[in-house]
Amino acid sequence: MLLRFKKIFTAVLLVLLLISSSSAENITYQHVRNATAKINYSGSVFLVDPFLAKKGAYPGFEGTPNSEKRIPLIDMAEPAEEVIKGVDAVILTHTHLDHWDESAQKLLPKDIPFFVQNAGDARIIREQGFTNVMVVGINTLFKNVRISRTGGQHGPDEMYSIPAIAEFAGDAMGFILQAEGFPTLYTVSDTIWHDYVDDALERYKPEIIIMNTGYAMINGFKGSLIMGTDDILKMHNTMTDAKIIAVHMDAVNHTTISSDQVREFVKDKALSDRVYIPREGEILNF
Repeated sequence: MLLRFKKIFTAVLLVLLLISSSSAENITYQHVRNATAKINYSGSVFLVDPFLAKKGAYPGFEGTPNSEKRIPLIDMAEPAEEVIKGVDAVILTHTHLDHWDESAQKLLPKDIPFFVQNAGDARIIREQGFTNVMVVGINTLFKNVRISRTGGQHGPDEMYSIPAIAEFAGDAMGFILQAEGFPTLYTVSDTIWHDYVDDALERYKPEIIIMNTGYAMINGFKGSLIMGTDDILKMHNTMTDAKIIAVHMDAVNHTTISSDQVREFVKDKALSDRVYIPREGEILNF
């Protein structure tokens, strides 16, 4: 009788340990450069917005600050060939050069699962030779991860009122990652703070939020194409329990706030308890 009890107790203990180890699996966020990241979420590794060229490979964006500087302005911490190792799928928020470049197009396997924001971007990616391209909807499933598209506006209304600028800015989605037993992750992407962002925060109540905060500008306009330091403070005060990762700095000519400036801002405003500004190659665990 005692022997049987010990066997049952051991079996129950093993089950509890397995459940505990499964639920304790970390989310890892590796900052590659700019908005490029590798996110290990619920056992799947997603490569986000791959901008993989070596330093100085392309001309700077015309009509923007410091356009004489070639981009990327900085190198990655490891070669592009290393960056793409172990990747299960790509999530592309939009097709601007600093989120999707020729180097990434050449290096990534043509049959890799590819998630994009709309049919137009899907057509572009398929024309570049990729064969497994899907448009993100709500709860689009990849293995056990649900991916949901969120909206954004890539600049203020005054920019979108000018057709040429509106075409340049285009559309850029954010996205949500969800899986059973894991914190909800929200990549805000290239957008200003807009009703779209408020809607996503209210609907999904994310616990990890990635923000593009380099305050990228176009000459002749006061507003930015993406968020900046004021938005970090607003997010910190709005989502009082969320971990916030600030990226999209240092690598392209039209961003006007550096990562060091953001670090100083976060320190001055006493936000360091929940705001992270990773360096190239740095891995954050959640």
